Formats: sequence, structure tokens, C-alpha cells
Amino acid sequence: MDLPRDSTTFGPPLDVVAELIGGPRIDDLVRRAAELTPRHIALVHGDLVLDHAALEARVSDCAEALRAAFGGPGTVIAIAAELTVDFAVTFLGISRSGNTSAMFNPLVPDDTLVHVLNSCGARAAVLSPRMHRRVQALRDRLPLLRQLVVTADALDGTPVLDALERTAVPAGEVVETACLQFTSGTTGVPKTVRLSHRNLLVNAAQSAHAHRLTADAVSLNNLPSFHLMHLNAALAVGATHVLCPEEDRAALVGLARTWRASHLYSLPVRLSRLAGDERLPDFRIPSLRAVLSGGSALPPRTTTVLQEHFGVPVVQGYGLAETSPSTHFDLPEGPTLGSSGPPVAGTACRIVDVRTGAVLPVGERGEIQVRGPQLMLGYLGDGPTDAVDADGWFRTGDVGRIDEAGRLFVVDRIKDVFKCDNWLVSPTEIERVLMRHPAVADCVVFDQPDELSGAVAVGLVVPRGEGVDPAALAAFANARLPYYEHLRQLRLVEGIPRSATGKVQRRELRDRLFGSL
Repeated sequence: MDLPRDSTTFGPPLDVVAELIGGPRIDDLVRRAAELTPRHIALVHGDLVLDHAALEARVSDCAEALRAAFGGPGTVIAIAAELTVDFAVTFLGISRSGNTSAMFNPLVPDDTLVHVLNSCGARAAVLSPRMHRRVQALRDRLPLLRQLVVTADALDGTPVLDALERTAVPAGEVVETACLQFTSGTTGVPKTVRLSHRNLLVNAAQSAHAHRLTADAVSLNNLPSFHLMHLNAALAVGATHVLCPEEDRAALVGLARTWRASHLYSLPVRLSRLAGDERLPDFRIPSLRAVLSGGSALPPRTTTVLQEHFGVPVVQGYGLAETSPSTHFDLPEGPTLGSSGPPVAGTACRIVDVRTGAVLPVGERGEIQVRGPQLMLGYLGDGPTDAVDADGWFRTGDVGRIDEAGRLFVVDRIKDVFKCDNWLVSPTEIERVLMRHPAVADCVVFDQPDELSGAVAVGLVVPRGEGVDPAALAAFANARLPYYEHLRQLRLVEGIPRSATGKVQRRELRDRLFGSL
């Protein structure tokens, strides 16, 4: 009898994207683009349109201002990842100034903001007026933060970036840590991730290749905050990058038509709302080649609706802050529903038993582990090998499976899965089944301790319309699930708290509501 083969799978060799990497610093991507296609449009936000030459000039000017204001090399400068041209210029300018950026999510609550700014050791920050007002209100809780600069006029006398003196930056200066980023904190306080220039350059090339970006591509970025992958991948191939942070779906489609967008990037929560918009039949984007999603699983119903409407592949990927971020992306030429696809170039993936660490066969569920050149230097304060094993494998903390074609299917977070009658149960998979019911607008599932089975599934549902029977919804899902994933109880609620990226703090919500379920 043949034994099932090992689940380990590999992306194409890294040399397929070698010509896109450049270096040695991440800001060299914009320098190269300015040399090759100076008049090609690089960034668009509202009425502001910059070609590669103009973007390069702004980056160099910003670098000289930051070097004069904060010194260097290696000064940690905090920046809020707002989806603006100012953020892109400042991030690249910090790199060129020989310093290290600490990129934080502008949408996090105050306590998380204080934690990440203190934990990364930022001594300086470059902020928009809006973020400046917010950080100023927290200054008494930020003892390390000494110097602030704003990107536009401030009322309190804080220096403005354009008004700073300039100092020449020594040529060829490269620091080990290009950027500090923070984990999402969905299973604890955010950790500070150290990424090198090499990590970012490699992942820019990996992502551009996986997304099928070319110089004639126009990426429409409809995320609420900036993710470096989108900026760097577009620069790696000299593509145009259009920013649209707002969730006005009609405006999004109008912008896509104006700029002839080829790639639409958004989040599952926003794409689901687009798929459910009553105006969808009138939303047409003739130039579109693909809709691309990440951050969390895209509901199958959303995928099907958008693929049928736009007539293009709707594709999702997988990655983490620790991997710069991309490790997987499905094939635009033939995506598989629910899959995050094969590994990107130069990347390996395997599935291991969550208890023993033994590598599992194809098709079995276990922890996802990855290895590749985009893997971080480490967490700030930890040794270089603390986060990976001796062979370079990183434990993601996610549960998934790999099929015979080497495609990854992400199941859930390890801290969210539970065992019922010794079967591994994924709340996310139960939610996917629930979401197939037309009366379910949103839902969340978690475990409840059970004396006989260890734990059982219970959940909350946001109904679509009046007169929805929770028992009927549970029966609908249970008829499509194995017995150990059956919902023992459902409760209707008006809404489920989600982050701006659509994620649910599942454990926190369960603990808060546990007594009433």
C-alpha cells in the first residue's frame, strides 16, 4: 500500500524574479524606475499625480530633510501607514536617509498605538496632521518619543517636513533593519517584526510575479491603510499605483474606469459589500484583469458573485507580517475556490502536527510552516533563531492543509481551533457554511466547554431581514457539516465587532459573551 506523500511544497525558483529585485535598499526600486521610465505615472491620489521622476525627486528631498532632523544611520522613525502619497514618500525617504521606519496601523485603538510606539523604541515620528493630533494627545504615555515632524502645517509649532533644513546623505549606506512592522495582535499583544532591505526587495519581486503585474498594469488600491507589498510590487515593475482608501463603491468603480485599472486590491469585508451592493449590475470595469484579496479568507459566495459579474479571476493569497508579507498566491490563470494557491517564488511550505511537529501527508490539517528569503530577521529583542527552527522553518500559528497540486487552504488560527470528541474543529469553516444561507449577513463561531465532548461549537449571527429563526440556521449548517462541527446554539445579534481589516477578536468576544451563551 502506498503511503500518502509528504505535504511539503515549493514555489518556483527565485531566479524567475531575480531581475526585479535590484537593491541594495528598498528605495532603489523607485530610483531604478525613474531611470527606466521617468515619465510613466507612479502614484495617484485624488488630484495628485506623480510620475517616477517626480516621485524619485520627492524621496531624495525627504531623505535629506530626515537626515538633517533626526540624524542616522539607524534612527527608528515611526510613520502611520495611511493610504496616501505622503506615506509612500516618507517610507522610501526614511530608507534613503539610512534610517529605520516603524510602520504602524493608523486604525488601531489608543492602547495598542501606545504599545507599538513604545515597544519599537521610536525616538521620532513623521505624521499627517490628523495622526499628529492623535499622537500628541498620548505624549505623556510615550516617554521615548522625542521629536515629531508633520507633513503639513501644524498649529502648535511642530516642525513641518517641507520647512526642514537639508543634509546630504552618505552614499551607499545600508542598515540591517530596513523596517519594523507589527503583528496584528489577534491572539495577543502585537510583536515587533524586523525586516531587512533584502526581505522587502525579494517579496516585492515575488508579489509582482505572482500577481502578474507588468509595467503597463494599473493597481487600484482600495485598502483602508497602506501595505508595503502593494507599493513595492508596483515599483518593482514600474507599474501605476492608484490610491482609493474610501469605501464609496460607486467612486471606486468610477476611479477604476478613469485610470483603466487592471488589478483591484481590496479586503474580504469590502469585496463582500461590493458583491452585495444592489448597484453591482451597473458597476463595470472593462480594463480589469483580476480582483485580488488578502488579510483573511474570502467568502466563496463573494468570489463567485464577483467572478461572474466582472468576468475576471478573483484571487486570494496568504502571508504574515513576519514574511514581508506574502508567501502564497493563487494562480490568476485558474484560481481554485477557497485556496490561497501555491508558494510564491523561492518559498517552501509544509503542514505539521500541531502537537508533535511531525510533517503531515497531503490533505491533512495541521500547522502551516513556511521557509524563504522573505522571512524576517526576527522579532525585536529576540535572537535571530528564536522564531524559526534549525532548518529555517517558521511556525505561522495558522492551521491549514495542502492539496495534491500544492495549493494551500488556510483553515484557522491555532488558538481558535478546538477539539470536539478529539476531532479538530475550525470555527472559520463552520462560518463559511453559515454564510451560504441567504438570511445570514455576518456570523462568528467559537467553542464552548462541554462535559462530554470537551468543547462544542456555538455562534452569533447577524440576520438579513426580519423573522429569522436561529434554530433553522443551525439546522441548515449542521446538515452540511460532520457531527463534531455541529452548532449546538446560535444567537441573533445586531452586529459583530470587527477591526478595519474585517478581523474578529474571537477569543475576546467569546470570553465577553460566554456567560450568556
